[in-house]
Amino acid sequence: MGAVVGSQDLRKPVVLALQTLAVAACYYVSGKLGLLRELVVEGAVVTPIWPPTGVSVAFLLLLGLRCWPGIALGAFLIIVSITSLTPSSLGVLVGNTAAPVVGYLLLRRAGFRTDLARLRDGLALVFLGAFTAMLISSTVGAGLLIVTGKLDWPSFWAVWLAWWVGDAMGVLIITPVLLLLARFRPPLPLTRWKEATGLALIACCVVPLAAHSWLSLLFLVYPLLIWAALRFQLAGSMLCALFASIMVTVSATEGIGPFDGLSRVEVMLKLQAFNGAMALTALILSAVITEQINTRRSVERACQELVEVLEHLTAGESADGRAPLEEGGLGRRQDE
Repeated sequence: MGAVVGSQDLRKPVVLALQTLAVAACYYVSGKLGLLRELVVEGAVVTPIWPPTGVSVAFLLLLGLRCWPGIALGAFLIIVSITSLTPSSLGVLVGNTAAPVVGYLLLRRAGFRTDLARLRDGLALVFLGAFTAMLISSTVGAGLLIVTGKLDWPSFWAVWLAWWVGDAMGVLIITPVLLLLARFRPPLPLTRWKEATGLALIACCVVPLAAHSWLSLLFLVYPLLIWAALRFQLAGSMLCALFASIMVTVSATEGIGPFDGLSRVEVMLKLQAFNGAMALTALILSAVITEQINTRRSVERACQELVEVLEHLTAGESADGRAPLEEGGLGRRQDE
C-alpha cells in the first residue's frame, strides 16, 4: 500500500509538469500564428485576433487554475521571442496571465458550463470571459506603452481599443472551438455528413469571394452562419465563423477587397466590427437553438414518461375491474 501511495504522489507532479508544458506550447504556437497578421495603429503593432487568450480561457475551463503557470510560461516565451526582457515586458506578461485567469473566475462564479448549451453560457462567455476580463490585458499593455514613452496620450485610446478587441476576439472565436474539440464525439450519420460537406463547399466558395471582393459582400457570411447554427448548432456556427474570420483578417492585413483604400484605423474598425458581430451572432444564435432543442427533448421525454405511467395505471385499473366480475360470477355458479 505504501508503494502505491508513493507512486501516486510522484505521478501528480509529473502530470502537472506535463500539463504546464502542454499549455505553454499551445500558447506559444497560437501566439506565433496570431503574429502572422498584424495591424499598425497609431504607431503600435497590434493583432486583430490574439488566439492565446482563447487558448488560455479554454484550458482554464477544462483543467482549472492549476494550468496558470503554463499560461505564464507561454506568454514569457512569446515576449522573449519578439522583444528583449524589460520591466515593461514583465508587466505585459502579468497582464496577459491575469486576464484569462480573471475571466475563468468570473465564468465559474456565473455557473458557466463548457457545453455552451444555454443562452446564459453564451452571454457569460461574451460579457464576462471576453469583454470584461480582457480589459485587464489591454489596460496594462497600453498603459505601459504610455509609461515607457513609446506611446503618446492622444493615441492611447485607439491602441487600447485595438488591443482589447483583439484579445476579446481570441476568446469569442477560439475558446468555443477548443471546448468543442474537447467534447468531440463519434462521427455524424451519413445524411448529416452530406449536408455538412455541402455547407463546407459553399462556405469555401462564398467566404473567399466576400473577403476579396471590392463590392463589400461580407454580409453574405451571415446566411451561412444561420444555416450552420440551425443544422449543426455550435460546432457548425463556430467553425464557419473561425474560417470567415481568418479569411477576412488576411484581406484586412493585406489591404485588399472591402478594405482597399482605407486607413489603418478604418481597417481596424471595419475588421473588428465584422469579427465581433459575426462571433456574437454565431455564439448566441447557436446557444439559443441548442437550448430550444434541449427543452423540446426534455418535454418529449416527460410526455413519454407520462404516457407510460398512464398505460400502467390503465392496465392496473382494467385488471382490478375484471377481478370482481370473475369472483361474482364464480360465486353465482357455486350458489347454483
